[in-house]
Amino acid sequence: MLDAQRFKLGSESEQTYRLKWAAWEWLYGVAGCRCLGLEVRLQGPWGSVVDVVGVGPNNVIYAVEVKVSRSDFARDNHTDADIARLRKRATALSRRIELADAACYCSPGDDRERLALEQERLRERLAAISTKFRNPRFLAIADYHYIMAPAGVVRAELLPPGWGLLAPGPAEIVAAPAKPIRKNVGIIANVLRAIARANAVSLMRAYGVRWDSEGAEFPQGS
Repeated sequence: MLDAQRFKLGSESEQTYRLKWAAWEWLYGVAGCRCLGLEVRLQGPWGSVVDVVGVGPNNVIYAVEVKVSRSDFARDNHTDADIARLRKRATALSRRIELADAACYCSPGDDRERLALEQERLRERLAAISTKFRNPRFLAIADYHYIMAPAGVVRAELLPPGWGLLAPGPAEIVAAPAKPIRKNVGIIANVLRAIARANAVSLMRAYGVRWDSEGAEFPQGS
């Protein structure tokens, strides 16, 4: 018998892993999903990876994102306007640095080293944030979207439009509204295929299978 811990990704925390299984439990026990997967890549090879995906009765698709902290939640809870403002700040800062370098002079308070540090922080922030929770394309991948988070991390009034909230227990804190997504046999088949692929990778990893571009290498005696 496999130890459930063997499905844990090396990069994720114990809390994230437990919340994923809590989401799985809710999807199975409450939503009635019988086809489920962890770390499912939807929307093609370069599409978004969803923490937990389930397909329930009548081919209803559920997508659950796990967030362990407020900063983790905030990273994906931005609008296009938020990112545009950051880019505008970054452009203005680059201009100030260019002028300072050209004139070999910084105005009072514009220490060159401080400006460079601020520029680097802006770049890191732009690289980390996303509009995932409000992205129309991402919202079109499932009938229902939920955030699974520890109690008190995500307040109901701060949920992005179209999302519901789950908590450990598992329990539904805020019901997600159904989305009128376009769905046909091909889309359902792609979702099921993505779940099967994710589960195959999880099982291979749990059994210690190593794989690269040349294929998979199974351990001796498997």
